[in-house]
Amino acid sequence: MCGIVGYIGELDAKEILLKGLEKLEYRGYDSAGIAVRNDEGITVFKEKGRIADLRSAVDNEVKAPVGIGHTRWATHGVPNRLNAHPHQSASGRFTLVHNGVIENYHLLQKAYLKGIQVASDTDTEIIVQLVDLFVSEGLTTEEAFRKTLSLLHGSYALALLDSEAADIIYVAKNKSPLLVGVADDFNVIASDAMAMLQVTNQFVELHDKEVVLVRKNGVTITNLEGTVIERAPYTAELDASDIEKGTYPHYMLKEMDEQPAVMRKIIQAYANEAGELEIEADILEALQQADRLYIIAAGTSYHAGLVGKQYFEKIAQIPVEVHISSEFGYNMPLLSEKPLFIFISQSGETADSRQVLVKIKEMGHKALTVTNVAGSTLSRESDYTLLLHAGPEIAVASTKAYVAQIAVLAVAAYVTAQAKGIAVDFDLKQELAIVANNIQAVIERKADLEQIAEDFLKIARNAFFIGRNVDFYVSLEGALKLKEISYIQAEGFAGGELKHGTIALIEEGTPVFALVSQKDVALNIRGNVKEVTARGANACIISMEGMAEDDDTFILPATHPLLTPLVTVVPLQLISYYAALHRRCDVDKPRNLAKSVTVE
Repeated sequence: MCGIVGYIGELDAKEILLKGLEKLEYRGYDSAGIAVRNDEGITVFKEKGRIADLRSAVDNEVKAPVGIGHTRWATHGVPNRLNAHPHQSASGRFTLVHNGVIENYHLLQKAYLKGIQVASDTDTEIIVQLVDLFVSEGLTTEEAFRKTLSLLHGSYALALLDSEAADIIYVAKNKSPLLVGVADDFNVIASDAMAMLQVTNQFVELHDKEVVLVRKNGVTITNLEGTVIERAPYTAELDASDIEKGTYPHYMLKEMDEQPAVMRKIIQAYANEAGELEIEADILEALQQADRLYIIAAGTSYHAGLVGKQYFEKIAQIPVEVHISSEFGYNMPLLSEKPLFIFISQSGETADSRQVLVKIKEMGHKALTVTNVAGSTLSRESDYTLLLHAGPEIAVASTKAYVAQIAVLAVAAYVTAQAKGIAVDFDLKQELAIVANNIQAVIERKADLEQIAEDFLKIARNAFFIGRNVDFYVSLEGALKLKEISYIQAEGFAGGELKHGTIALIEEGTPVFALVSQKDVALNIRGNVKEVTARGANACIISMEGMAEDDDTFILPATHPLLTPLVTVVPLQLISYYAALHRRCDVDKPRNLAKSVTVE
């Protein structure tokens, strides 16, 4: 959830670190800080709030060629300056930034740090105090760092400065993402390549429980036993212009507008020279051999997985279970004989999903990751990867990655069905092209959707989203979008479930958004709408051509029944956006949330 940057070279580190942290703002954070080292020692600047607040606190007179930086999303201790990173040891010699959660920090504090006064409420400070303690007992900094790592239980990405060592940053990771960026006369560290694209596009991926010594003229990677590991850098295939807002007021609006282009890019990426959709042969073989698919995901990706289940079962005729990753890892069901696990994650760094991946790999099962980020942890550690080709998604609220996940799952199911000789009565490539046009048609009606947000949500304190069949799954996503960026309490329900309890919450004026895109249940969902309006609800019906009625609020262009989630979600995204905008919420960086959830 947090972000880490570091620089060691010849230039002044401050601006490089600050710009790097700005590129990581999309992850979500509540405080930020940097530490720089020069001949006079280590100077720390940190503040609660945004990077802009940190910039105001930085003394531009301090020049230093080495530094580390951090954006914090609170896990231990409230968001304030004291709990912000970097943290320093009691002696002031060592300074540390940390992503992740140390599960046994209280035990370590009791066992080793009696009599040492800690300044914060964080688990992170215990790490830097341990390094200081072990150095005071006669170990070198590297030895003390390694000993400390051997005691930690949990997840971490660490960067450590020693005021008595001018030419080195000590780095390590376990379960949390961290990269080293390399260049000719300097090196950097970053939890996301986007943070340091400003200075290099060459990155070395780090693996769990590796210790790395980063100097301006070299990088040494070792395992915990000290064995040196050689690993070549890779080129980060990101266009720096893709992560800029351009003329848009918010990344979220830009990313919603990019959704038609994402559809077309997916068609292009998964079409062969003959113009037919295809996926890699080894992935296709794994899908064909599986007797059951287990989709593992969280949040928006989980909602995409629910739609994907429909595709694999109805098109490819493979049984599918969809599980929330944070639950599956600790409450695993009975598995089939030949399972294939599909992990869906925009970032490819979701810690809840990774802990499941580790367990199922130990059991000898195969894993496929569907992700937006090539080279991410889930992609590297899975057997196979299907890329979303959506381009960087910066806003915390996922939009284009969600539709990309659904489209790629549709491609995989469709190609698998063809390979199995199952008759498919539609041309998916053609239908996705229609989807791209339909999404564009919805986007061009922003003014209408902004008015809907004004009419239905201006003074709302809660809202309900209802649908049946795949519309129910989109209702879950619509409710999530609204509550995560506008802070309106919202829930998605299967329409028929309202009368089993939820209808008790309907009051005069309660907004209820109903989706009508499935002919076989259109009359049923309209019946549910009548049930809530009879009790005072303010109903907004979003229907599809061919099922629309005169008094429906918003009508969508006709789309293939299986692919309607790609279109029905778009008005819900935009309504949520405008509701948040009218309430003056931080659309791209909603409170308490992070883009990449890297702690369990």
